Amino acid sequence: MKSRIELLPEKKLVGMHLSMSFADNKTVELWRSFMPQRSKIQNPVSSDLFSMQIFPASFDFSSINPYEVFEKWAAIEVADYNQVSGGMETFLLPQGLYAVFLHKGAAQTAQQTFQFIFDVWLPASGYAIDSRPHFEILGEKYKNNDPDSEEEIWIPVRGI
Repeated sequence: MKSRIELLPEKKLVGMHLSMSFADNKTVELWRSFMPQRSKIQNPVSSDLFSMQIFPASFDFSSINPYEVFEKWAAIEVADYNQVSGGMETFLLPQGLYAVFLHKGAAQTAQQTFQFIFDVWLPASGYAIDSRPHFEILGEKYKNNDPDSEEEIWIPVRGI
């Protein structure tokens, strides 16, 4: 699987978030709330959607506790925060180094891609997970549960 290392500039996001765990996954609920409201977001930079996870600093990616709570966002990038509509919140995604991977396939097969990233790529990479948001960019080729769907997975990293 190909990857690239990219320095992401700071990004302004607008969206909604929920607290959840892998065992109590509320992703569908989050996106069902967000999608009808997204057209109200002013000054979008693109049509790309951000599916973002903010894990606690103590989160252990080598042995994931399925009950550990994290924050998940459904958002889009905006040029500014001048007109944020009701029900939406802002998040400033900090600049940082990311490993970027292309996942091809239905959303339910993403677990295999993540397993490769954390079990194969990361130990051999010379990088470690950094304590910043993880996210997926759902662009024009994203088709939810379609086997031809594509999305980018962005993992925050730092040199070791």
